Amino acid sequence: MAVSGSGAAVDTGDADADQARLHQLGYKQELKRGLSAMSNFAFSFSIISVMAGVTTTYNAGLRYGGPASMTLGWLVVAAFNGCVALSMAEICSAYPTSGGLYYWSAKLAGNKWAPLASWITGWFNIVGQWALTTSTDFSLAQLVQVIILLGTGGANGGGYMASKYVVLAIHGFFLIMHGLINSLPIRWLSWFGHLGAFWNTVGAFVLVILIPAVAKEKASTEFIFTHFNTDNGMRIHGKSYILALGLLTSQYSLLGYDASAHMIEETKNADWSGPIGIITSVALSTMFGWIFLVALTSIVTDIPYLLSPDNDAGGYAVAQALYTSFDKRYGSGVGGLVCVGIVAVGIFLAGVACIASNSRMGYAFSRDRAMPFSHVWHRVSQNEVPLNVVWLSVVVAFVMALTSLGSQVAFQAMVSIATLGQYIAYALPIFFRVTTARRSFVPGPFYLGRYGVAVGWAAVLWVAFLTVLFSLPVAYPVAKDNFNYTPVAVGGVLLLSMVAWVVHARFWFQGPITNVEL
Repeated sequence: MAVSGSGAAVDTGDADADQARLHQLGYKQELKRGLSAMSNFAFSFSIISVMAGVTTTYNAGLRYGGPASMTLGWLVVAAFNGCVALSMAEICSAYPTSGGLYYWSAKLAGNKWAPLASWITGWFNIVGQWALTTSTDFSLAQLVQVIILLGTGGANGGGYMASKYVVLAIHGFFLIMHGLINSLPIRWLSWFGHLGAFWNTVGAFVLVILIPAVAKEKASTEFIFTHFNTDNGMRIHGKSYILALGLLTSQYSLLGYDASAHMIEETKNADWSGPIGIITSVALSTMFGWIFLVALTSIVTDIPYLLSPDNDAGGYAVAQALYTSFDKRYGSGVGGLVCVGIVAVGIFLAGVACIASNSRMGYAFSRDRAMPFSHVWHRVSQNEVPLNVVWLSVVVAFVMALTSLGSQVAFQAMVSIATLGQYIAYALPIFFRVTTARRSFVPGPFYLGRYGVAVGWAAVLWVAFLTVLFSLPVAYPVAKDNFNYTPVAVGGVLLLSMVAWVVHARFWFQGPITNVEL
């Protein structure tokens, strides 16, 4: 693998080089370039937030797959997800602009297909990001509700169970907090990014040591790595199918690292710092996440009880397992609530980074006039922050969460778009890189050399496999209560974007628009 670059401090010459490269790509420097390589990494690492991803999807992984499907499935996902990250990093180095994925597709698809490729990739990316912000903050609201429930006596002790309207209000409160933080100048936002990276590292380290040390009853190693939950009431008994279904937890937990690309116009030494931010955030999250997952699974000894809505946590498996472990050791579950609180803070900081990435993608997409009212969304404030699109992201994430008032199944569709929609957006430019641009691709400082095409094909085939896998039934017989809405949700994004293209956008959208004289 041929790579080059330097971790040296960035001086004025480097800043001029970043601006010159951005001009070559067709854009003026409008955002303040104040992020270091560490800061760029921190945003992606904070969004991935493996504590958050594992905790919020653990119920689904435990119910549909079981311990083995999560612990072994994580290793499978890690290998192929690494291919996706490496390919994205290589393309990011060649095109260091906040547009990221949709800009890459436009440049790699060839002149004939560039506008359509850019349009489809951009809409999958931004809708997936909106859905990721929605699911992140709504998951935080649900976790806070569980903390309050357990802190007031639990479901079986008269504890306060918030209604779906109260949970939605908590979700809205966190979104507003995240909007306010993202309205700050980039130097302050960078501080929150660093805090997120610190919290997710130290928090995971503390919990990995604390959880097994406190638990009186532990699962055996055999149970952690070989037990499949075949008795899940879903009438699915094949271990290979169950293993596949359990991949959702791992795949959702390793999501959002395109943030390094979207923050790149604010990053110094961009064509090196951006790709390194992608790779290091994924590599460290993969390692920490698996260790955290194994530690958490070590205290899972009674799956039916942890998933039962009649337990004290109302069926929230991770919270109940932690609460029970501390209660059996010390006669009080307060320590378990503190552990859940550590995770909650991690999710909050992930939400900050979600809005940051979301707003920069929206800024770039509207700069190229791809969004309705683009002239409003790409405006930059006096602090050099895309303020309008920050609050657009907040509003859209709240509106998407209104589906939770209808049914939980409808809300799960949002999570599906967040996971699969994002990965489709990741895969499209990689696909063009290994097909239409296979011989014409001009690499940046980070280059995979002769391995680039093979790694790229592995990434594309993995996402194609995921698209089929996540569209399969999760229970039999299929009914409205267990229907998998993933193909409906993701297909809806594709259908709406294609209809918009055919009816309207194909007449005027030509892909990225140059706003400087080259």
